Amino acid sequence: MVISEHAEQAALINWSEIMSNKVPELDLLFAIPNGGQRHPAVAVKLKAEGVKPGIPDLFLPVARYGFHGLFIEMKREKGGTVSKIQKQKIKELQAQGYMVAVCKGFEHAKSVLEDYFKINARASNQELVKR
Repeated sequence: MVISEHAEQAALINWSEIMSNKVPELDLLFAIPNGGQRHPAVAVKLKAEGVKPGIPDLFLPVARYGFHGLFIEMKREKGGTVSKIQKQKIKELQAQGYMVAVCKGFEHAKSVLEDYFKINARASNQELVKR
């Protein structure tokens, strides 16, 4: 059975809420509702409010190691690909000084967050996008 991207992301948010007792900054992690299937009227309304395709799923507005913050694009552990527009937005965000990680599943995203709070991740920024 393949776990959905939704379930992977929900598990990460649950973990971050539990861990925020230990790392209070994790409480700042939030979802960006850019993806998913929507009723056309809702999609039009969200677009008018500024929702843009290609923006990663999660954002952590916490500066570390020279980065302004961390964006996470969640994918299922098995399957899931990064679209052309996502790749472009990732490059644009990196050029602005953000770390961006494309994470295949909960465990991968959890390890990215753990690393972000304890090691200098700048050297692995490009590697994380390629996973």
